[in-house]
Amino acid sequence: MKNPHRESPRVAVIGAGLGGLAAAARLAATGHQVDVFDRQSGPGGKAFSETLGDYRFDTGPSLFTLKPVFDRLFADVGRRFDDYVTTTPLDTICSYFWRDGTRVHSSRDTERMAQDFARAFGEDPDHLRRYLSYSGRIHRITSHLFLEHSLHEWSTYATRGFWSSLVQLPRIDALRTMARANERFFDDRRLQQFFNRYATYNGSDPYQTPATLNIIPHVEYGMGAWAVHGGIHAVPRAIEALARDLGVRFHYGQAVERILTTASRRGRPGRVRGVRVGGEERAVDVVISNADVVSTYERLLEDTSARLYRRYRKLEPSSSGLVFYWGLRRRHPELGLHNIFFSDDYRSEFRQIFREGRCPDDPTVYVNITAKEGAPGDAPADGENWFVLVNAPWDQGQDWEAEADRTRRAVLRRMSVELGYDVESAIEVESRMTPPEIQARTGSHLGSLYGISSNSTMAAFLRHPNRSRRYPGLYFVGGSAHPGGGMPLVVLGGRIVAELVTRHHG
Repeated sequence: MKNPHRESPRVAVIGAGLGGLAAAARLAATGHQVDVFDRQSGPGGKAFSETLGDYRFDTGPSLFTLKPVFDRLFADVGRRFDDYVTTTPLDTICSYFWRDGTRVHSSRDTERMAQDFARAFGEDPDHLRRYLSYSGRIHRITSHLFLEHSLHEWSTYATRGFWSSLVQLPRIDALRTMARANERFFDDRRLQQFFNRYATYNGSDPYQTPATLNIIPHVEYGMGAWAVHGGIHAVPRAIEALARDLGVRFHYGQAVERILTTASRRGRPGRVRGVRVGGEERAVDVVISNADVVSTYERLLEDTSARLYRRYRKLEPSSSGLVFYWGLRRRHPELGLHNIFFSDDYRSEFRQIFREGRCPDDPTVYVNITAKEGAPGDAPADGENWFVLVNAPWDQGQDWEAEADRTRRAVLRRMSVELGYDVESAIEVESRMTPPEIQARTGSHLGSLYGISSNSTMAAFLRHPNRSRRYPGLYFVGGSAHPGGGMPLVVLGGRIVAELVTRHHG
């Protein structure tokens, strides 16, 4: 029985990214005293916001899926997600463009999409039906084991769900690559490319990553996607509001300088005892690092001898991105909320990113325009706010000014040909973000967007554990820790961490 006279555990959360926010809200709801510290001026981490003149941009994530994960976060603490933010199910999820003039739209109506694929690619509609059934099967097998529980706690292996998933692991298609699997399902090269794109959702290479990642189309088509009113940044703002309602205290513009520990004993580090912020020490019982794993060890712990740190540093980082924020004084009725312009040679594109360490000569271009749906105020009535993302390598000391200039020219050439006019002439305001700037803003190691890549069969087991054995009282959440990067996954990570803290610290 809990001692009624015992003071509630004090928790410091380093970083107001989605994972840190989710953990903070859950712990506050169970009586913990929670303080969140972040170097930025508000919540969101990578899911931040930037305004240029009359245009507002989400700075990072742009696609909202797995809404039930967010619904559950709020429901578990007695609230409703829909009372904090408004979302609308997307009928047309994304528009796709190829240089040969092919254009298709993905949809939550998968039967209509199957017929559209038949018209555009001559593909048998049964191919898509079988593929989505296969994708759903992988989700059913893996979601309990890989997404909802820590892989590094013995208690996970004592659950019925673990053993149910374990006996079905041969059916998750881990022994061939995503690209090889998609070649077996679809005849048309463009349709193979369409589904190979989902490797980029966690910063990986479809020609290396296991076909288990074909779980992602089920998430998007079997479970749906939504437009968020006010843009994606409204999601972290909603979780922050929830956390404040539950008593969490936020300290923006205040970076944690050091995680403090007790004296080491017999050569082993001590347990967590506090954090240092602004030169002052604050005593806490638990620290949750929503910062990147590498920067946590290097900067906050000053411990580069830790085994997990040394192992993690050897793993291949995920891809990064070059982002251009363009405010265009022109409307484009042929574009939607999400738009993809495919390169001609996808294999070459990923070879240049992961093996040659440079931005692709012919990049696939993603354009997100929140003013199209959910956030009309993000641009003037006669304009659009373009968030333009190109997959890029992590920072290896490249000349990023030259890489960004070269990539910008390639993107503008492609968009101008596709839209039939000089796109650059319509740009009214502009900004950009390179991998070193992503690291500087968000602390992501080498600018990688998702921690480590998933370009190996064992990648799911190699992410950093959520609970530190080396430093009792220290926990990790966010894209570089289990279960991985992406908005829903880090929110699930917040739940895992909150459960572990409650279990081990009351």
